[in-house]
Formats: sequence, C-alpha cells, structure tokens
Amino acid sequence: MNVSRIDLNLLVYLDVLLRERNVTRSASQLGITQPAMSNGLKRLRDLFGDPLLIRTSEGMVPTERAQKLQPIIRNVLASVEKAVQPTAEFCSEDSDRLFRIMASDYTESTLIRALLKRLSRVAPKVRLDIMTPSDVSYQDVEQGTVDIVINRFDHIPQSFHQTNIWHDTFSCLFSRDNPAAKQFDLDAYLQAQHVWISKTGMGTGVGVNPSDSQKLGWVDAELVRLGKTRNITVFTRHYLAAVLMAEETNLIVTIPTKAAQLQMNNPKLMIKPVPFPVAPFELKMAWSPLLQSNPGHQWMRRLIKDVASELESGIYVE
Repeated sequence: MNVSRIDLNLLVYLDVLLRERNVTRSASQLGITQPAMSNGLKRLRDLFGDPLLIRTSEGMVPTERAQKLQPIIRNVLASVEKAVQPTAEFCSEDSDRLFRIMASDYTESTLIRALLKRLSRVAPKVRLDIMTPSDVSYQDVEQGTVDIVINRFDHIPQSFHQTNIWHDTFSCLFSRDNPAAKQFDLDAYLQAQHVWISKTGMGTGVGVNPSDSQKLGWVDAELVRLGKTRNITVFTRHYLAAVLMAEETNLIVTIPTKAAQLQMNNPKLMIKPVPFPVAPFELKMAWSPLLQSNPGHQWMRRLIKDVASELESGIYVE
C-alpha cells in the first residue's frame, strides 16, 4: 500500500474511536458530524480490511486487530505532534505553568512534599494541581490533560511512557500504649485491630470487600499465603487519618516505610517493621506520549526524578 495515498486524518479518527468506543462522542470530540465520523469508520474498515469496532450489548468493542493497532497509531500521532511542537526553551525561573499531577496520598505526603520545597527555590512561580487517583482516568492522561501520574500501578497502557521513582517497604505504626508494644511479633499483630489503607487505582473509587483478603493488597495477600488474616476494623483512603487513629486508639496502621518515617519524631507513636515478609513495591511515574518532548514537561520529570533519588538515598537537599 502506498502511504502517500492514505488520508492521515483517518488515523486521528481511529485514535479517538478506539479511545471513546462511541461514534457520537468521537464526532463531538473532533468537532465533526456523526455521519462524517460514521463514514470515516467505514473508510478505516476498508483501509485495514477489518471491522475494527464491533457493536455488542455492552457497546462498541475493538477487534483483536484494533487492539494491536491502538498503541502504534498513538505513537505515530505523538511523533507528528512532536514534529510540529515549538522548540522554545523552558525557563523555570520565570514560568508560571500549572502542572497537573495525579498522586496518591502516600506520594503526596512524601515525594510531593519535598518537590514543593524544591520548587519554591528553583521555580517559585510554577504551580501544581495535585489530583487524587479517583479524579483521573487513563484517557485524561493519554490526552495530556493530566501531565503526570505517580502511583503504584498493576497495569499501565502500552502507549504511556513510564519510569521507576523508588522502591519502598512496609512498616507498622501504633501507639506506645498499644498492648502490642510490649512484644511486637506476628502473634501480637494478628491479635490486634487494624486500619486498612487502600492501594488506590485509577478511575472512580469503589468500596472494599473485607472478606476477599486476596484483593486487599500486598500485606493481606502475604498473610493469606501464611494461612492468616488480620482483624481490620477501619477502611480508609487517607494516611493522615490513619496516623491520627493510631495515635488515639489501639489500632495498628501498616503503611509504606517512607510514610511511616514522617512520624519518627512523634512521641505518641512507635514504628516497627512488619513482623512477616512483605515484598517491596515500586512507585512509578507515567505520562502521555503527547508530552514526551515538551520542554517544560521534560524539566518537571527530571526535577521529580532528582528529588526522588535524593530522598531514597537519604541526602535530600532543599
């Protein structure tokens, strides 16, 4: 097939159709009529010799060919956008750019806290809009309306760029008056009452099922492997709230070590390693290919990596 004879606008249509999986919404997003989008889908089907999207009782579903095409088309369009983007340098000292960053409560209290201190010195006019995981969808990131997502991910779309931020372990926080403080071991852990904090994913949040320990996260999955379960009294999504609960009650909070270490000088609390093996987890940063070559975005990614590296090594410099 001669590439010069292909209408490249069709690739834009396909990109939106595979993301929206709805002809009407796709047409609205591109500012064209529904018949024009339907005609575009027909031409795409002729071009690729494949239905691409099939109507089912659950809406339009991409075919296997379309699923394979999606990351390829996204990368092609990202390369085109890169080619036409201005190449002006980013001046951090003068910029008042707003960066939208999705970060979990854990990330916000550790990494973002340190990032803000650094920004006050190197880019005092730059602003951050910190969003929670439930505020953001993968589509928001893919379209570049959210600059960066930082979290623990089970899955990231193939088209996204990503990098590791750091690895962290788990620790326990509890009141010095907690009975478990006398001899903190696995038996004491299992006899105590606990606060569960979510490993929040992307999209609208949902409630938890206390009886499904395997889906409660790393800590509970490891206990299941040991043939044990813990007594979870409170389910929350906020680290600060969990810490306050630990201060005022006999509840134990099991959280990432970097978050626990923020309480090192808290006279009410003790910090202890989890009394059974739990594998470290990886905190990652991801972003849209549309922003990969944007100078300001590149600067922010480098700054985040630098701050994270210093925090992990214990030599953070404000």
